[in-house]
Amino acid sequence: MVIITAGMIGVGKTTLTELVAKHFGTQAFFEPVGDNPVLPLYYKDPKQYGFLLQIFFLNRRFSMIKKALADNNNVLDRSIYEDELFTEENHKDGNISDMEMDVYHDLITRMMSELDELPKKAPDLMVYADADFDTILHRIKKRGRDYEQFEDNDELYNYYHKMWEAYQGWYESYDKSPKMRVDLQKYDLEDPKNQEIVLKQIEDELKKIR
Repeated sequence: MVIITAGMIGVGKTTLTELVAKHFGTQAFFEPVGDNPVLPLYYKDPKQYGFLLQIFFLNRRFSMIKKALADNNNVLDRSIYEDELFTEENHKDGNISDMEMDVYHDLITRMMSELDELPKKAPDLMVYADADFDTILHRIKKRGRDYEQFEDNDELYNYYHKMWEAYQGWYESYDKSPKMRVDLQKYDLEDPKNQEIVLKQIEDELKKIR
C-alpha cells in the first residue's frame, strides 16, 4: 500500500507521516526541507527564486513518488500531486513568468505520463491534514524556523493565508486516488489519544478501499 499525506505548512503533516509509517511498518519519504538550499532564499526573494524553488521541488517529488510506487509499501510526506498548486500560486503572484510556467507544465506533464506507465500508477490513499488558519500560524511560530516566521512580515502572512484558502479547493478537486480528511485541529497529534483516533480513522478508510 502507498499512502500520501497532504496539507498546509505547519499543520502537522510530517508528524502524521511518521505516525502512519510507524503504525503500518512502512517506509517514510519526507519532503526536502532541511536539505533544500533554495527555500531560505525563496522566502527572502520569491520573485528571484520562485521558479528555481519549484523546479527543485518537482525534481525531488518526482523521484520520491517513483520510488514509492515501485516499493509499494510506504507513506509520503507531501507528493508531486500538490506541486502544481504551489507553482500556480507563484505564477499568480508574479514570482514565475508565463514562459517559466510553460516550461513547468511541459515538465510535469512528461513526468505524470511516465508515472502512468508504472505497474502501480497512483497511491492507494491520500490523507489530507486540515486545521484552521490560526492553528496553522501557531504551529509555524512554535516550530521556530527563522525563514518561516511571519511576525512583522505582512507579505508572508498573506502568502500563508492565500495558500490555506487554495488548499481547500485543491482537496475538493483532487482525483488521483481515494482521499480522506483528518482534523488535526480537533485531534492535535501531541496527545497520544488523538494519535490513536486518527490512525483508527485511516485504518477504517483503508478497509473501505480494500
